[in-house]
Amino acid sequence: MKLDYIEEQTFDKTDFTQQALAKAEYEYCHFTNCNFLNADLSEIRFINCEFVDCNLSGVNLQQTSFQEVSFKDCKLLGLHFEDCKTFSFAVNFTNCQLNHSSFYQVKMSKTRFVNTNLQEVDFTETDLSLSAFTECDLLNATFENTNLEKADLTTAFNYSIDPELNRIKGAKFSLPAVTGLLHKYQIQINQ
Repeated sequence: MKLDYIEEQTFDKTDFTQQALAKAEYEYCHFTNCNFLNADLSEIRFINCEFVDCNLSGVNLQQTSFQEVSFKDCKLLGLHFEDCKTFSFAVNFTNCQLNHSSFYQVKMSKTRFVNTNLQEVDFTETDLSLSAFTECDLLNATFENTNLEKADLTTAFNYSIDPELNRIKGAKFSLPAVTGLLHKYQIQINQ
């Protein structure tokens, strides 16, 4: 199925819960203050697009394509990014709410998370090598068989990462949050 092509358009204060976003290829488009709550974004392709102040919680991402897409000040609760197309998958998040979302087995090396809530996010078997978690809350996030090689978690907090179950060679951590690498041992660390 050939998708329509929509380029360099701005969608502002649009409620896509009332009228669905057309299945198309969107390139260099901007979505600002839009409501996508529980919308169907399946099989839509976003290339070099930006979402600002949007609610994308609960959206259907079956075979959705995100290529060089940025999210700023967005609410993205409970999303299943593992349902997206894997080809050229590249996203970045700034000041977002991603709680309860899943990136199970997603290859997303060099992803930037800035001041983003990632509570109870599933990063099982995710490739996060060379990624940066700047001022991110990772409370109860799941890291299992995750590639965090050369990732920067210097300012991340509330994480619990088992070094024996994850690849962390060359990753950057800082005190006091680095104690999150020792949680499984149930030891007390005094300052």
